[in-house]
Amino acid sequence: MAHVIRLAAAYWAGIFALGFVLGTVRTLWLAPQLGELAAVGLELPVMLEASWLWAKHLLRGKAATPRHALAIGAIAFALLMASEALLATAMGEPIGQWIAGMARPAGAIGLAGQIAFALMPWLAARTRAAGNRA
Repeated sequence: MAHVIRLAAAYWAGIFALGFVLGTVRTLWLAPQLGELAAVGLELPVMLEASWLWAKHLLRGKAATPRHALAIGAIAFALLMASEALLATAMGEPIGQWIAGMARPAGAIGLAGQIAFALMPWLAARTRAAGNRA
């Protein structure tokens, strides 16, 4: 189980770091120019591609079953949501407002992307397992 937690932490850290940088660009420059929804629409494909590549990289050569990979994604998702909540409150946003933001279109798309992030290790493990059977 320790290797699952280490992989989850590495998966979360890599994508959270990228998301922090891209989120800053989105918030400070893209959203004021294009609107929040369009800015999220531009950021999301980059984040999903990075999540896919990072998950594949981290699982390469590891004996991670799809079940382990699902746990990696779930733990990484929990870390991501906790980090996002902490960051929002540190920036002065009440937690209830942060949660309510997920009901707006841009927030809902972002949440869907975060759920997809959680599933990437599982998809990478299944793809690898399917490739080994072929």
